[in-house]
Amino acid sequence: MRLLLPLFVIPILFVENNAFSQNELSNDSTSNKIFREKSLFVLPVAFRYPETGWGGGVAATSSWTWAKDSVGSKPSQASIGVTYTQNKQILAFFPFSVFAKNNKFYFNSDIGWYRYNYYYYGVGENVVPEEIFDVDYLRIRFLASRQINAKTYVGLRLNLEPYNVTGTEEGGELSSGKIFGSNDSRTSALGLAILRDTRDNVFYPRKGLFGEFSILPSTKLFGSNVEFLQLNLDLAKYASLSEKVVSASHIYAMNNFGKNVPFNQLALIGGAKRMRGIYYGYFRDKNAVILQEELRWEVWRFIGLVGFGAVTFMGDEVDYLRLTKPKFTYGAGLRIATKNHLNLRLDYGLSPYGSGNFYATIGEAF
Repeated sequence: MRLLLPLFVIPILFVENNAFSQNELSNDSTSNKIFREKSLFVLPVAFRYPETGWGGGVAATSSWTWAKDSVGSKPSQASIGVTYTQNKQILAFFPFSVFAKNNKFYFNSDIGWYRYNYYYYGVGENVVPEEIFDVDYLRIRFLASRQINAKTYVGLRLNLEPYNVTGTEEGGELSSGKIFGSNDSRTSALGLAILRDTRDNVFYPRKGLFGEFSILPSTKLFGSNVEFLQLNLDLAKYASLSEKVVSASHIYAMNNFGKNVPFNQLALIGGAKRMRGIYYGYFRDKNAVILQEELRWEVWRFIGLVGFGAVTFMGDEVDYLRLTKPKFTYGAGLRIATKNHLNLRLDYGLSPYGSGNFYATIGEAF
């Protein structure tokens, strides 16, 4: 079992400021304030994995609305963190999700730099004995979009990832050179993104949907040394079953077209957001469709419980989706709610493909 120690979830600093008088709100446009309804978590991080030894660091998460926007504008969120391990590995990350100019603009990112190692288990149904590999890489996944009507955004999405494999296990599949990208690759893709957002709340929706469809060509024109096309669909639907119970449904689909797709750009399942209960990257292939369902129950005051399950179908250029070989996960979790429902999420996922996995993070999986 891989887990973050409980120290991860102990906030050492929490600042919240969302109380304003009517007079203050009416004067926002003329004041010098930048933020309204702001909060900040600072969290120590501690963990121990077989491939890392002990590791630790600090992470911070903040949410806010802009003072010059209207009172009903959507909140923004940003996180930043750095960790260092006993084996001299580094993880630095800066994801954010920002609404600006009264929701007219929406920006989203997954930015990080990593010197780390991961386990590799093969591609498709060709599961190989566990291999560990070392890698240095920069990841920039960035979206800039603009409203074209009250619920729809159109923009550009960038996927930049120079990926340098610095070590593999002797005698393993990666060290053989048979897997494309097992030495290095440089993916640089820029393409169209279309989004739809009808949620009633950004951090904890009770109704509505949020979805994005993107087309990402990776070409030499954009500085890539690999050429392929990636299509992505990420869609979540929310419905209130009662005053305190919400159903959250999620579909995620990735399709890669091209002869040579780097193994790190294939559709990977597992991790804290998609198919909780599987090690991230345990399964990877050109195509994947992930279906997830979660029931969220607000039990008492700031305490909530969830139950979740997921199924994935994967495929390649020969079998688009292998419908007879689904992958399953399931699990349950605890929620500790903040005033704006940017929840502390503690999940435990299970699957037939290994021992359970524990996840501790801020914000819902979808």
